[in-house]
This record gives sequence, structure tokens and C-alpha cells, in this order.
Amino acid sequence: MLNQIQSMIFFLLALVVSISIHEFAHAWSAYELGDPTARNNGRLTLNPIAHFDPVGALMILFMAFAGWGIGWGKPVPVNPYNLRTNPRVGMGLTSAAGPFSNLVLALLFAIPIRLGVSPFGLLGAFLLTMVFTNVGLALFNLIPLPPLDGFNVLQGVLATFRTRWAYEWGDRLARLAPYGPILLMALLALGWFSPLNPLAWLLGPTRDVLLGFILGI
Repeated sequence: MLNQIQSMIFFLLALVVSISIHEFAHAWSAYELGDPTARNNGRLTLNPIAHFDPVGALMILFMAFAGWGIGWGKPVPVNPYNLRTNPRVGMGLTSAAGPFSNLVLALLFAIPIRLGVSPFGLLGAFLLTMVFTNVGLALFNLIPLPPLDGFNVLQGVLATFRTRWAYEWGDRLARLAPYGPILLMALLALGWFSPLNPLAWLLGPTRDVLLGFILGI
């Protein structure tokens, strides 16, 4: 029972820290690219309260207790037409900043473990939770379905190719965007309520490789 409570507390702390830095990274990237919208809305900060979304926070609590679910922070407002680049490329860079920040966090929290901190102690358990949580957040957010970051990252990559096929694919994806949340929830539901788990099949091998590289195992 104590171990379960400890794991839930560590998981909640890891999510609060990781989501706050993730959203800050979006705001910082947009500001550096010329859009002050996030800064003007008080989002260029590491303060978790600024990134608090009531429904997302409730879902995080549910996820911690139930062991499954999805939670989120308040989306960072970005005006793509303020960015000093092609709007799709700029949104791709701004979106990529969030998952990238999670990978950086995972690397930083893995350093003490690689230097000898035992993963079986209290500190080691928290460090491992931070590593696993951030790798999971990074990979999940890179799924190319809206409203996840991976959709804008893919659009940004396509926009760097000045060819007709890239433009047409980007346009097709943009038209499919309204259906993205439905497809995402369907994928999640398959993992939660059926033996099929497409997300685990899709993300599992990459997660294992990343964790092996980050933790040196």
C-alpha cells in the first residue's frame, strides 16, 4: 500500500513538472520565433499554475489512481502568422519544442542513475519515474494526430519541401484535422478496453530503445 501511494505521488509530481516544462517550451519557442501571444497571456513561465487546465488536471488525478487515462495542461496560444517563418514550419518548430524538452528532462534525470544512484531507493525511484514519464510524454505527443504536437511537426516537415506532392499532402492532412481527436480517442480506447493496443505496438519499441540509451541499459 505504501509503495502504491509513493508511486502515485511520484507520478503526479513528475507529470506536474514535466507538463509545465513542456508547455513553457512551447511558449519560449513561439516567443523566440517572433510571436508574443503566449508571453502576453502569462504562459512564458515555469509556474505550474499558469499551465493548469481544470479538466486536464482532473484526468491526471484519475490516471494516477486508475492506472490508465490521459491528462493534459492548458494549450499554449500561438499565432502562426506572427512567426518569422512559414506558418506551418514555425508551428512545427514550436510544437517540437515540447516533446524535445521532455527528452532533455529524461536525460538530465537519468544522469544521477548513470553515476551510481540506486534505482531501488527513494531518490532513485523518483528519478526513474521522471525518466519514464518524460519519455512517455515525448513519444505520445509526437503521434501525428491533432491535437498532439506530432501533427504540427509533420506539417512543418512537409512544408520544408517546396514540391507539389508535399503541399498536397499537407493540405489533405489539414482537412483531416477535425477528425484527429476522434481517431486519437479510438486508439486510446482500443488500448484501454480491448486486448489490442496499437499505441503500445507503435510506441513500445521506440520507447524501449530510448530508455536503453538514456539509462545505459
